[in-house]
Amino acid sequence: MKKLLLLIVLFSNFCFSQNLSFDKKFTDAVDKWVAFDKSPNDSTYIYGFIYIDEQAGFTFDYGSSFTIKDNKLERLTNNMEAGLKSRLTTNTADVHILTKDELKQLNLPNQPDWLQNYKSNDNTVAYFKNIGFHYNHVGASQKAIAPLQKGYAIDPHFDGLEFELAYAYNATQNHQKAIEVLTKAIQNDAQNFWFFRELGFAYKNMGNLEKAEEIYKKGIAICTDNNQKAEMAVNMVQSYFKTKNKAKFDEWAMLTQQFIEKNSVFDQYIEYWKDNWSE
Repeated sequence: MKKLLLLIVLFSNFCFSQNLSFDKKFTDAVDKWVAFDKSPNDSTYIYGFIYIDEQAGFTFDYGSSFTIKDNKLERLTNNMEAGLKSRLTTNTADVHILTKDELKQLNLPNQPDWLQNYKSNDNTVAYFKNIGFHYNHVGASQKAIAPLQKGYAIDPHFDGLEFELAYAYNATQNHQKAIEVLTKAIQNDAQNFWFFRELGFAYKNMGNLEKAEEIYKKGIAICTDNNQKAEMAVNMVQSYFKTKNKAKFDEWAMLTQQFIEKNSVFDQYIEYWKDNWSE
């Protein structure tokens, strides 16, 4: 149990090492053997393999631990339960990707044999969409684009694919590409408010507030979730606060307040903007 707790701590905190560089995000270490930094008073490092479970997301498969002696990595006996896996999140500490020489010192293959179990359908649209979703989910949208584009080339209207690709484009400031994807998506399915939400966001961030208004109003009209309606509306409130259009600001503030409770986060935003209004 103590070692399991140590494993969790290592995932949640950034420490320092004089021997290995822990400067890679786990999203940069997919299908790689990695090491996590040791605690300041310890002499051992844990290592394992990072991969993407198509359903569960980014996963660390615990291997064992090692120490450094005479500038070489020395593998230690695995005292943990076999098959220990940890899901990785945005709070996960940076890792060191083990080099070919370090893998040799630890007597590790380039990749474990079991990895193929997670690659059995890696040429399907569903796989590409799921991988893109997981990258988007942890804020690594730049890396989501490639697999999503592969899926889009096969079946652009696959369930969830267009939204994930447009989301990735918007998150990486590729708003025109998001618009192109979403325009075709809406032609195929005009009742999906998520398409309108992302499309309005794209136009808003390109500075086309008139078009953003048009799109958001359509999205709000078909949406049944008040929180999502409020999010679309408050985006326009923010835009008109920035452009100092008082009439439009008031119009969209009133619309937003139809969908929210008093003192909610969105209500606090609106009150803040009102209190800080200056021509």
